[in-house]
Amino acid sequence: MNDWPEGWSDNNRGSGYGHGGASARPEGARVMRQVRRGPAAPPQGAGVPPQPSYVDGHGYGGGDFTNARNTGYDSGYSSGEVYGGGSDGSGGHGTRAARPAPNWRRRIKWTAISVVTVLVVTTVGTYFWADSKLKREVDLSKVIDRPEAGEGTNFLIVGSDSREGMSAEEKKALHTGSADGKRTDSMMILHTGSNGDTLISLPRDSDVEIPSFVGSDSGKRYEGTGRHTKLNAAYAEDGPELLVRTVEFNTGLRIDHYVEIGFAGFASIVDAVGGVEIDIPQDIKDTKSGADLKKGRQTLNGEESLAFVRTRYALAGSDLDRTKNQQKFLAALANQVATPGTVLNPFKLYPTMGAGLDTLIVDKDMGLYDLGSMFFAMKGVNGGDGTSMNMPISGSSGGNLVWDKAKVKQLVSQLKNDEKVTVSGG
Repeated sequence: MNDWPEGWSDNNRGSGYGHGGASARPEGARVMRQVRRGPAAPPQGAGVPPQPSYVDGHGYGGGDFTNARNTGYDSGYSSGEVYGGGSDGSGGHGTRAARPAPNWRRRIKWTAISVVTVLVVTTVGTYFWADSKLKREVDLSKVIDRPEAGEGTNFLIVGSDSREGMSAEEKKALHTGSADGKRTDSMMILHTGSNGDTLISLPRDSDVEIPSFVGSDSGKRYEGTGRHTKLNAAYAEDGPELLVRTVEFNTGLRIDHYVEIGFAGFASIVDAVGGVEIDIPQDIKDTKSGADLKKGRQTLNGEESLAFVRTRYALAGSDLDRTKNQQKFLAALANQVATPGTVLNPFKLYPTMGAGLDTLIVDKDMGLYDLGSMFFAMKGVNGGDGTSMNMPISGSSGGNLVWDKAKVKQLVSQLKNDEKVTVSGG
C-alpha cells in the first residue's frame, strides 16, 4: 500500500536513503540534506501543497553542490568552515595574534631623558632668574692704587643699617629707628683658599687713615691728608668704593668682591629659611636693639636675629663682643641655607633666594658662583673647617680701636700666600 500522496511513489524519494537503497556510499559519508532558502518548488501533482526543495550536494533533487551555490545558498556545513574564528589576513581563519610584550628598556630610557630634560630646563631657568636679581651696583674699577692680588679670593661683607623699602611699622618692629642714609653696622673679610677659609671681623670703631680716592659719583680726586677716623665713617663719606679703598690702604690686602645687605633683607632671609638655630652665650636685654633673649640654644626669627647681631651696649666687650656674635650668627645662617632641607625644597629655596637676592648689593663682577662659594665658605667656618677672628687689636686711641700693625702685617701675608692662618685676633 502506498501511503504517499497521490502521484508520488517510493521512487520519488530519491536514492532510497534510509530505506536500504542501492547507494554505494557508506552511511558515515552521507551529507545532511540542506534546506534551500529560495522559492518553493512547483507542485509535483494535483492537490499537493508546496514542498521545500532539498539538495544533498550529490545530485539529490536534480542538483549538485555547485548548483546549490549557484542558487544563492551555502550553509557551510559541508565545506568544513569554522565559525567564530579570526582571520589571519590570508583568506584563512586562525587565532588573533598575541600583543607584543612592553619594551621596558625603551620606556626607562625615555623616562630618564624626560626627567633630565626637566631638571636641566629648571636649573637653567633658576640660574637666569637668580642672576637677574643681583644688584650689581658697586664698581670696584673706581678704586685707585690697589694692592696686588694674592692667592685665593677675598670678600668684603658689609651689613648696613639701610632702611630702604621698610614701612614705619617694620622700622618700629625691628627697632631700626628712622635715620636717613645708611651706615655700616658690621664689616668682615672672608678669605677663601686651599688652606682653609678665614673670617675676620673689622670693628666699626677701628682707627683707620682715609687715603686719596676718586669720588664714586663725581669722579673727582680727593688727596689724602693723613686724617684718621672710624672705619664706618669711610662708608658714610663716599659709599662702598671708598670703604674698599680704605680697607685696602690700611691692610695691603686686595678685595676681590663686595657684598652688602640691609636690615630688611637680613630679617627676610632668616624668616624664609624658617629661623636660625644658635646657642646664645648669655642673657641679653638691650632696649636700643630690641633684644630680649635668654641664654641657651634656641631658634631665632628674623626680628630676634637682627636684634641679636646689632646688640653691643649690653655686652661687656661692646663692639668686639658684637662682632663675635655677628660672625657666629652669619656662619649659622649660611649653614642653615646650605642644608638639603632648604636647597632641595623649592618652597624654601625660592623664597630664601628671592629674599636674599632682592636685598643684596654686590660688585659688578660678582656672579652666582662667587656668591655660592662665599656662603659655603661661611658654612665651613661654622663647621670648624676654617678660622674666625677679629682684626688684631693693640689698644685704643680717642675711643677708636687701634690695630696691632705687626700682627696685621703677618695676617695679610698669610692670606696673600693662601697659607694657614696662625695669627690670633683681638
